[in-house]
Amino acid sequence: MHVLPVLGHLPIAELTRPHVRAWYDALVDSGQPIVAAQCYQMLRAMLATAVEDELLAETPCTLRGAAEVFSPARPVLSVEQVLAVAEQVGPAYRAVVLAGAFCCLRIGELAALRRPELDLDAATVRVVASAGRVNGYGWLTGPPKSAASRRTLTIPAAIVPDLRAHLDRYAEPGPDGLVFVGPRGGRLCASTFGPRVFAPAVRQLGLAGMHFHDLRHTGNTLAAATGASMADLMARMGHASADAALRYQHATRAQDVAIAAALSELVCQSRNGG
Repeated sequence: MHVLPVLGHLPIAELTRPHVRAWYDALVDSGQPIVAAQCYQMLRAMLATAVEDELLAETPCTLRGAAEVFSPARPVLSVEQVLAVAEQVGPAYRAVVLAGAFCCLRIGELAALRRPELDLDAATVRVVASAGRVNGYGWLTGPPKSAASRRTLTIPAAIVPDLRAHLDRYAEPGPDGLVFVGPRGGRLCASTFGPRVFAPAVRQLGLAGMHFHDLRHTGNTLAAATGASMADLMARMGHASADAALRYQHATRAQDVAIAAALSELVCQSRNGG
């Protein structure tokens, strides 16, 4: 999603260092330095193969330090703080925060989620796509980040009523409508939802500097506190190689239900002041 839309139109022999630098800098400037480093690693490996195959005389991937991934420690919220953020963003986006935290969903996965993938009677959500906006190319919707990211998650029972209320009032109408929409009624987009809705809300709560993705990190940390194994956590988060995901995706379905139940209990305790 990040390489081909920007550089894919260029014949490989015409790809230059300035092209690579402009693409990399734009990705970093969009607030995605880790994604930029990971994509640069992939592009560098591809072009190194092209050099070996004599399709290129030399690689244009020569940016010093561009492939280094540095991920500083991110904040972990308490359940009470997550619920406070959900209240602060307002009723139209309350469910976005709850699903991001307690279902460990990425913003792109939330943006692509449609009504048929959300089964509130069974308390499950199927992640089958991811959506995002790329400068100069508009909206792109495609498969999730990896094969492991294509998954079915159990929704904690405590937030099912919130999601049901959201569907009734705020989701896009129609049988195939989007579950979540942005501040202006269009797609839920990180570049607008973040600064216009999420950032002001967390500032009001004294949590300035927190990113939406930190909700996912919080959800994973809370899930770990339930006693889930590393494999169970990776399956719920969609963090695994394709082969590993295939090996344990079905085997951990029962444990995922248990994780969701434990998370639900944490939410209920916080709401009841316990």
